[in-house]
Parts: sequence; C-alpha cells; structure tokens
Amino acid sequence: MIGLEDRQVVARNILMAHTDGARLRLACETAGIDVRTLQRWKAGEGLVSGDSRPAAVRPVPAHALSPVERAQVLRVANEPRFADVPPARIVPMLADEGVYVASESSFARVLRAHGQAAHRGRAKAPKASRPPTTHIATAPRQVWCWDMSYLPATVTGRWFHLYLILDLYSRKIVGWEVHDSDDAEHAARLVRRTGLAEGIAALQTKPVLHGDNGATLKATTVLAMLYWLGVKPSYSRPRVSDDNAYAESLFRTAKYRPEFPAKGFPDLASARAWAANFVRWYNVDHRHSGIRYVSPAQRHAGDDHAILAARHTVYVQARERNPARWSRHTRNWSPIGAVTLNPERDSVVATASHDEDIQPLAA
Repeated sequence: MIGLEDRQVVARNILMAHTDGARLRLACETAGIDVRTLQRWKAGEGLVSGDSRPAAVRPVPAHALSPVERAQVLRVANEPRFADVPPARIVPMLADEGVYVASESSFARVLRAHGQAAHRGRAKAPKASRPPTTHIATAPRQVWCWDMSYLPATVTGRWFHLYLILDLYSRKIVGWEVHDSDDAEHAARLVRRTGLAEGIAALQTKPVLHGDNGATLKATTVLAMLYWLGVKPSYSRPRVSDDNAYAESLFRTAKYRPEFPAKGFPDLASARAWAANFVRWYNVDHRHSGIRYVSPAQRHAGDDHAILAARHTVYVQARERNPARWSRHTRNWSPIGAVTLNPERDSVVATASHDEDIQPLAA
C-alpha cells in the first residue's frame, strides 16, 4: 500500500519522464507500478485523498455475531469456571455439555474487543527470554569466565569444590582454588588473588567476570569484592549452561584427563595436588585447538604470533621441497583474532577484530 505523498511523487516523476519522451509503460515499470495502477489513481481520488481501503465502510457480514450473541460470548467467558480458561478449552468444554455458543476465533475476537485477551489466570504470562550478553576479548585481561565444579571424594556423598577463572582471550587459567566447602568467602578470596596476580589495578579498563547464576558467585561478599576491584560482573541466563560454554568445556577437559582419579580423592590435599598439576599442564603443556594449537600461557604472553609465523615458515619450506604433495595452500597458521562469548551475530566479531590479528599469512 503506497502512501499519499509517495503516490504524488511517483506520479509526478512518471509525468516528467513521459513528457520528456519516455514511453509511459517503461516509466511505470521503472517506478515499480503498473500502467493500470496509475490510471486508477488518476480516475479516482487516489492522488488527492490517498488509499481509501483502510477507512472504507464495509457492510457487516450476514453471518456475523449479533450484539446479543456477542454479549452471550462475553458472559460465558467471564463465568467463574472459565475465568482462567482460554477459548481453546472453553469451546470443547461447552461442546461436552451439548452447548455451542461460538467458535474459538469468535471467542478470541470478542474478548480482544473488550480488552480481555490478556493472559487469563493467576499464573504470570510468559516472557520472551532476553538474548545473551555478548562479550568480546581482543587481548588478555579483558574478559574472564569462572565457575565451580564438584570433585568426588572416596567417601560417597562427599565432594571437594574446584573454583577456576579462565581468561577468555588466551584460555589460560588465571586463578584456581580447591576447598572442602562451597562458600562465598572462597570465591571472593579467589577473585582478589587473581586480580592481584594479573595486575588489573594498573589497567585502565578492568576485566569483565562472567559466571553462571549460582548462589555463591552472586553472593553479596563476592559482589562487594568485584566492586572493590573494579571488575564488572556478568551472568548467564537462568537455566542456560551454554552461556558459559568456555568454563564448562574447561571442566570437561579436566575431568577426562587420564590422571583424574575415577574413584575420587582421598583427602583435600590430594585434590589440591591434582588441581595444581592439571593447571600447570593446561597452561604450559596443553596445545589448545581453539587458539591454533599453542599453549594458553604462550598466547597469554603474546608469543603465539612468533610461534605461528615459525610454523608457517616450516610449512612453506616443506612445500618448496616437495611441491607435488601440496595441491593448494599450506595449513592456516594465522593467529586467532577476537574471541567472543555468546556472539549475537558475526558482524560483532568483525567489528571488534583488529586487522593485525586476522591478516592471513601468505601461502
């Protein structure tokens, strides 16, 4: 449906083109309308009053509900037994009693006309879930992810609690602790130790700390510590574990290590010893697939660019020695650029990525 002002502009442009020698049909096609449409505009008041269809007076259909029937629909829908029942259930219940008042759509139209189409009943109306918050890390110490996981003990029903803080950009474990209880004091102390170890006091922009909706991570003690450090808290959506996927993946890596005791830890000291060995292996020895198979410690220190460039040189030399073994380019050893947590769209990543981080090495 074309508005009045747009109609007038289109008709004026077509008239000018036709006056200058253009064929009327081609001018109308260029404007996106048919010749018959222009003729109808000129024959009626289409160029003066616009489209009259929205305000047109239409006859009432012969099968429409009468005022008495509409009142009956409203009365039945407001009966106490139907006060919290939608039309989709009212109509079948009436049919079971041998009564037909109107169709479901007629019930809905009458209720909507009287402002009663809102959620019926005492339960809260469903709300659309908010999209996940997108965090982008282009360097270390910008976005941290943390979580707590249970480590089984040899005694059934007893657990040790492993706290881990992961740097999103480098995948390095920047803070960890193991305790025999789940307490907000432990989490607050871990955040403080991690902030001091990473030197965030000297940073102009403090990191974002993303976690789930656990009571420990949202406790007042933890929030007070984050406020004191200048760290901005971020939380996943309720009952959505994928919003903290990097931390969940880290715990899976930890618990599927060969040295993880299948029968549990005998005491707290052994759990802490295992955690220390795992963190050292993960940060120093582990070649992470998400960062081109460099270790998190190497990427955290900024050494990944030189390492990947050296790998690329090795591959180029290998192709020069045996070109028949290479059908196309060599393996992509370009450094990983920006890392996103819960990206909303690819354009967010492209905007935040730096050119020097995403330029592919020449094959």
